[in-house]
Order: sequence, then structure tokens, then C-alpha cells
Amino acid sequence: MIELPTLESLNVVVTLPALALVLGAIVLLLVDVFLPERRRWITGWLALIGVLVSLGITLLTTDRTGEAFGGMFVADSFTAFLNVVVLITAAVGILIAMDYLRRTDMNRSEYYFLLLFSTGGMMFMGAANDLIVIFVALELLSIPLYVMSGFRRPETRSEESALKYFLLGAFSSGFLVYGIALIYGATGSTHLPAVWAAVSAIVEGGSSAVYLVLLGAGLIVVALGFKVAAVPFHMWTPDVYEGAPTPVTAFMSVGAKAGGFAALLRVLVIGLPSLIVAEQTAAAWVDALALIAALTMILGNFAAIMQTNLKRMLAYSSIAHAGYILMAVAAAGHPAVANQGVQAALMYLLTYAFTNLGAFGIIIAVERNDGSGVSLDDLRGFSRQRPWLALLMAFFMLSLTGIPLTAGFVGKWYVFWASINAGQVVLAVIGVLTSVVGAFYYVRVIVRMFLEEGSADLAQPRLPRTLRAGLIVAGLGTLIFGVLPFLAADMTTGIQIALAALGGG
Repeated sequence: MIELPTLESLNVVVTLPALALVLGAIVLLLVDVFLPERRRWITGWLALIGVLVSLGITLLTTDRTGEAFGGMFVADSFTAFLNVVVLITAAVGILIAMDYLRRTDMNRSEYYFLLLFSTGGMMFMGAANDLIVIFVALELLSIPLYVMSGFRRPETRSEESALKYFLLGAFSSGFLVYGIALIYGATGSTHLPAVWAAVSAIVEGGSSAVYLVLLGAGLIVVALGFKVAAVPFHMWTPDVYEGAPTPVTAFMSVGAKAGGFAALLRVLVIGLPSLIVAEQTAAAWVDALALIAALTMILGNFAAIMQTNLKRMLAYSSIAHAGYILMAVAAAGHPAVANQGVQAALMYLLTYAFTNLGAFGIIIAVERNDGSGVSLDDLRGFSRQRPWLALLMAFFMLSLTGIPLTAGFVGKWYVFWASINAGQVVLAVIGVLTSVVGAFYYVRVIVRMFLEEGSADLAQPRLPRTLRAGLIVAGLGTLIFGVLPFLAADMTTGIQIALAALGGG
């Protein structure tokens, strides 16, 4: 006989931030049906209100923790922090998209529904306490992004990017399902704390089932490696980033990465930290992640040097930054610094969100209605035409480089420190050296704007209010967390998901 869940086991109250956003998206979808065509612009503002309401609920309920839906959803400090990151990303993503969609004849209200549903998927990934929830949340995150990537239809590049993203995304989902199946076969559960207990018993007993767990963990890393654009699962990134509408690229570059890393941390740090074989002192997946991180930083930075298109350059830059975050994830596999690694990864995601959204916001300001105007040469003389925007773009480039007094420096400092404390000194050195390589192509943008002659200009005479607001939020975030790093540090200090797992969940 099937047992119906009780209200206590559902515990819907702790799911309110994510649930409110998804339900709001459904209500907005119904409201939009009855809006006259000339009033469809209201949809974007209603979507922004929905995001801000969810953000407000998150901030008001950060101290409310617990499990929901029979333990498949967990609300803790990790969940709250990820919610803040993805909701800020969604809010800025809506602001920088409003005018762009209007002036490029893509002002279709379904854009905002898709963005809200994708954001909901990211929030559920951060709160997942079960491998099944991770799979469902990944699909909720990804499917709207496939559609949004082709939003500039019937332009060939946009349609091609959507198709490429969809096909490779389908393959990654297959890897994830197969990995989950193998772990379930070895442990008898998909519940992460139960997986931890079963893996601990398998390792201690010397059971051959450990090989199933290793293979399953490898397949899950492949699937989530695709989502965060880690080498060698990055092939889709440059073409999709270039072909998709720029606001979609901006949202995807931050939000999808946050969701992917949230799931990766949940699986590895909560479910598989005890997967220690051959008398190692760290989890078996640490060396693999460290190798992937090194390759990702090297390829991302060196490939970015050769790019002349700003969106492709930032695509390879995004790959490189995934490598830096992977350094922190690898550090989290060492029991002594597990929580420090998690905190460093979250810190980097927060600082990267403001900086990258700001950089793409400047690209939206200079991009023409037909999608042109986004090459490096189009920035020649930009400082003479738009000095304040040029200064802001230079600030974002310096933050991506990791220059002190910017948020990017704070993120890299915490990641490198966690890596060194975990004994991964070689990986930290690779991170520093590739950051120097990255400085070359970031500074090249500044040189184009300030030291070379040209006639760069905005695609429109005046900067729209919504785009201006998005750039202000991104700029302030990059400045505040750079000058006052203790603010971000205080936000991450209480995150202790590794200790919860080692205590048996």
C-alpha cells in the first residue's frame, strides 16, 4: 500500500523561495495570455517583481533550515547563499534584456517565463538532497535555456547554437542518468546522506561495489562538467555564447554555472566524500578534478587570446573561470579543508556573477540591432565616445583579471588559499600563471578603448534606464565586495555542508 506523505514530511515552508518563483512564473504565464499586445512590456516588470519577492523571502528566511519533500529537498545556509546568487543573476539578467529585446524585435513575453523557470531549476539544484532531484532540476534549468539560445530566430547562428546546446545537453543528461543508476545499484539509494553511509561501508568492507561507485561518480562529473563548461566538455560554449542573444549569454554564463557547481558540490562533498581508495587521504575524485581544473584554466585562457569577437572571448574566459572554481571543489575533497573549499567556490560564484553580468551589459550597450558591433576592433576609441561606460568596462576587465580592490581578486584569493591549504600547491601555481595569461586579453580590451583611435559608439543615442540599472547593480557589487571583502566572507562563513555529511547527514 502506498503511503501518502504527511504535511510534516512535505515541510513546504522551507521551500518557499524556490516554490514562490516557480508558482509566480506559472501565474505570470496565465496573466500574459490576457494582456493586450501593446501591454506585453508589463510582463518583464512582473517577472522582475517575482524575482525580487523570491529574493526577499530568501533573505527573510535564511535562518529557517530543514528538509522537505521527504528529505529530497534541504534548506540550509548553502541553499540560501545559492538562492541569493541566482536570484541576483536573474534580476540583472531581466534588466539588461528589456530594452535589448525591444530594439531587436525579439520582445516576446515567453522570454521571461523561460528565464524564471530556468532560475527555479538552479535554485532546486542548490537545494537538492537526492540524485533524482538533481536530474529533474537540471532539466528544468536546461530546457528553457535551449529555447532561449535560439530566441533570435530565424537567424542561422542563433538556431545553430540552440541545436548544438540541445544535442550536447541531451548527451550530458544521459551521462547523468547512467551515473545515478550505477550509484543506486551500488548503494541502494539516491538520497545523498544514505549514499554517503553506504559508500563508507563499501570502502571499509573492501567490496567490489566501489568500482560501480567510481564509475557512477565519473559519469556524474562528466554530466555536470558539461553544464559548467569544464574541459574537455566545453565544446558547445564558444558557439552557443556567440550565437545566442547577448542577454541570454550573460544569464547562462553565470546562472548555469552556479547551478552546475551547486549540484557538483552537493554530490561530491555530501554524497561521496568518503570515496577514499588505495590508502589515500583524500576522496578518489580529487585528482581527476584537479587535472580537469588545470586543463580548463590552461585551455580557456590561451584560447581566449586568439579571439577577436568579444562574446567568444568571454566564452573562453568563462571556461577558464570554471577551472578556478574547480580548484576549490577539488580542495573540498580533503577532509581538513572541506568546508573552506566549499566556501571558496561559493565566494567565487558570487564575485564572478557581478563582474561577468556587467561585462556582458557593456557589450549589449555597444551591440547593434543586427548582432554586429561586438568585435574588439569595434571598441577602438570607445573612451572618447562613452568615457563612463569605458571606465566601467575597464573595471570589469580588471576584476576578471583578479586585480586588488575588485571582487574578482577576492574570489581568486579565497580559491588559491583553499587550494594551498589542501596541499595542491602545483594547481595553485597553475592558477596564478594562467591568471597572468588572462590579464593579456583582458588588458587588450582596455587598450582598444583608451589607447587606439576609432569611432566606437553605442548602438543607441542614450543608455536605456533598465540597462543602466543593471550596470549599476553589477558595478556596485564588483566594487563593494572588492573593497569590503569581509561582507562576502561573513556570508559564507556559516556554510558547513561538509561537516553535516561527515556527521552522517
